[in-house]
Amino acid sequence: MIVYAEVEFMIQTAHSLKEKRAVLQRMLIRTKQKFNVSIAEIDHQNVWQRTKLALVAVSSSKEAAEREINHALHYLQSNPEWEQLNVWRDYL
Repeated sequence: MIVYAEVEFMIQTAHSLKEKRAVLQRMLIRTKQKFNVSIAEIDHQNVWQRTKLALVAVSSSKEAAEREINHALHYLQSNPEWEQLNVWRDYL
């Protein structure tokens, strides 16, 4: 089972692309290290206060893949440097 999620964040503390990328890189690396998911920025690369991330988890069961995505999303939402705008999920 494959679970795919897109999540969009507003980074209020970023005042340049350099500051945005510092926050983003730190969270992408930590998420990859802590959870069994793939994660990448898929939109708003040149906008300094916004980002859209894609997360994918693959498992033999829907529940296990969904659990990994949920844990990763919860971790991303816990970052005080940004605010979640929306989340979209799909199951393949």
